[in-house]
Amino acid sequence: MRVAIAGAGAVGRSIASELIDNEHEVMLIERDLAAIEPESVERAEWVNADACELASLEEAGLHGCDVVIAATGDDKVNLVVSLLAKMEFAVRRVVARVNDPTNEWLFNDNWGVDVAVSTPRILAAVVEEAVSVGDLVRLMTLRQGQANLVEVTLQENTELAGRAVRDLRLPTDAALLVILRGGRVIVPQPDDSLEGLDELLLVATADVEEEIRTALGTD
Repeated sequence: MRVAIAGAGAVGRSIASELIDNEHEVMLIERDLAAIEPESVERAEWVNADACELASLEEAGLHGCDVVIAATGDDKVNLVVSLLAKMEFAVRRVVARVNDPTNEWLFNDNWGVDVAVSTPRILAAVVEEAVSVGDLVRLMTLRQGQANLVEVTLQENTELAGRAVRDLRLPTDAALLVILRGGRVIVPQPDDSLEGLDELLLVATADVEEEIRTALGTD
């Protein structure tokens, strides 16, 4: 997979390193010449260009990328990069960094954003998930489908213990993806049984979250 990352700051370089370690091709686009540090991510392709300029993106070959990540520290820049990537180059997947949580409402498919990643929201969700048992925690918003990745840790004495996954009365717009149990990652099958303190990861639309709470006995 070929990935273009706009913004070669600490965040952009870290993402690039992770992707390269996972055997993806990465192009880092940075307009500040002083921030061009090829030795920091040696296996990445470095491009000194303004990612908000259409001509620069054409010259960089953005049309050949499968994914674009707008990872600068400026929300305005990230929105423009996302819109150009989706509308001008038809990039299949666009991920954008949200720096200011008050701007999060802008990061949707109208601006070409498939997935908006808000660092403050993720940190808050991680803290909440670490201390919450028996409540639904929203981990990430998937903007393109207007759905959320949510987590619920079942109470130790849950009435669902011993019940089969097939017996869960989840709403139509919700799907159970994974059960985390101790050190195990379980892809749930209909006959698998639930246990107390299971962590359930689901994808669901926002308007059915209350129904999920009811189905899991956490309301």
